[in-house]
Amino acid sequence: MTRTHRPTLLALVPLCALLVGAPSALARAPAPAAKATATLAPVSDVVKAARPKGGEYFGLYLMDKKVGWLFTDLEVLPGQPARVKTTNQLVFKAMVGSRVSERMHDEERIYEAKPGGRLLSFVVKQTGDGGTQTLVGTATSDGFQVVRKRPGRPDETLPKRPPTKERVEDADPPRVALLRKAKVTGFSLDGMDLESYGLSTTVEPEEQRTINGVQVKLGKAITVSEKEKVPVVSYITQRGEMVLVDYGTTMQARKETEAVAKRLDLVEVFGLTRVVLPKPLPESARTVPGHVTLVVQGLPAKFQEQTYRQQFKPQPDGSVEVTLSAVAPKTRKPLPLKDPEGGENLKSTLMVESDAPAIRELAKQLVGTEKDAYRIAQKVNTWVYTNLEKDYGASADRATDVLSQKKGDCTEHSLLSVALLRAAGVPARRVDGVIYMVNQDGVPALYWHEWVEAFVGEWTQLDPTFNQVVADATHFAFGKEGNAEITPLIGALKVTAVK
Repeated sequence: MTRTHRPTLLALVPLCALLVGAPSALARAPAPAAKATATLAPVSDVVKAARPKGGEYFGLYLMDKKVGWLFTDLEVLPGQPARVKTTNQLVFKAMVGSRVSERMHDEERIYEAKPGGRLLSFVVKQTGDGGTQTLVGTATSDGFQVVRKRPGRPDETLPKRPPTKERVEDADPPRVALLRKAKVTGFSLDGMDLESYGLSTTVEPEEQRTINGVQVKLGKAITVSEKEKVPVVSYITQRGEMVLVDYGTTMQARKETEAVAKRLDLVEVFGLTRVVLPKPLPESARTVPGHVTLVVQGLPAKFQEQTYRQQFKPQPDGSVEVTLSAVAPKTRKPLPLKDPEGGENLKSTLMVESDAPAIRELAKQLVGTEKDAYRIAQKVNTWVYTNLEKDYGASADRATDVLSQKKGDCTEHSLLSVALLRAAGVPARRVDGVIYMVNQDGVPALYWHEWVEAFVGEWTQLDPTFNQVVADATHFAFGKEGNAEITPLIGALKVTAVK
């Protein structure tokens, strides 16, 4: 059996967002330190750090193939008291199957320039694949007020968010750490979900690297976000030029001129990132109950969590044997249900939007008088599969946009399903991983995919993209909720045996 659907490369977008989000692990390039002398009040170390004038451009590479570019800048604004403005622009462009996917993410942030200066305001613009929206945030005495603007819709004032702990030093933690020659910690107000996450940056010994044919001594700093949990390594010259950023082993940002950075090759990401199998999976992997066993190399221990669907057995050569299984849930409970993880899986968010009137109304229609949580999950799964057209070019990052356009890829199917399930009172979350497919070239492989996990008395997985009320054993899960933590697995995994 051949699946012709082309699932999106889920992990790449959160990774791109991290590279330009505030604070970005890839430091923003502020204006020259000399500008700080124009202010009389004390200024933050983020202003004092040496760096090139006018910002920096970077080429963004996935597995050594260019898929985008990035521009970062930081400047001190004139006036008293002094302010710091950061600017970030990201463009991702690649072939996804036969389509061109392009996404743009622009941010501006304003901080107080003094040491420990507060984040005062921000503007986040997202266009292209994923949908178009602008978020305008302003600090108030008791939190942050955010207005969301979308084409064809009235401006929406979001519920007031608590005060952010992000400070001006968090705009460039690698350079601040290198200037202080000490570990720095801080917080990031994420530009995608507007949640705050802790950051930690450590200084490592200097390294000799060859840059443009010349041996250069580079400062080295490693930043880890509590959201992504992936070490991001920044390399900076003695003059403050950031020349290289490694995001795990998969993605790299390389300093380039503007003209070179913006010169992109159209890379076909599915063929680039898939995991080719030594032979097709057996039919037993597609039945429910069903199972399949793979021998995998390159899977770190932190991804080898024993679950009701995945069992791991380390092998002497460093590989791991994983048995994937699929069975229908045995424990089914009626509504109301408590989330076994404290409520996070019933929460309405900027993307899930389970409190939106249109989502709540549809959930009410689908549920009717049904109380059995698993039956509700089946209804939602089937409705989404039946009513959403399979169309990668109609990608959207918000559940209300998916409901409005009624088409999309695996991410849209999963996002809308989770929003409807939460609106109905069923704890649910998205699952990121790979799924078995044989595409047009006839090569058996695992492709990046997203599906759904719901708590119906016990956890169970469903796939609304393929109308599977129990996701079959060809689904190999690595993470939750579109988290870029799984990005370093791209290109690192190898399946050496199918049993």
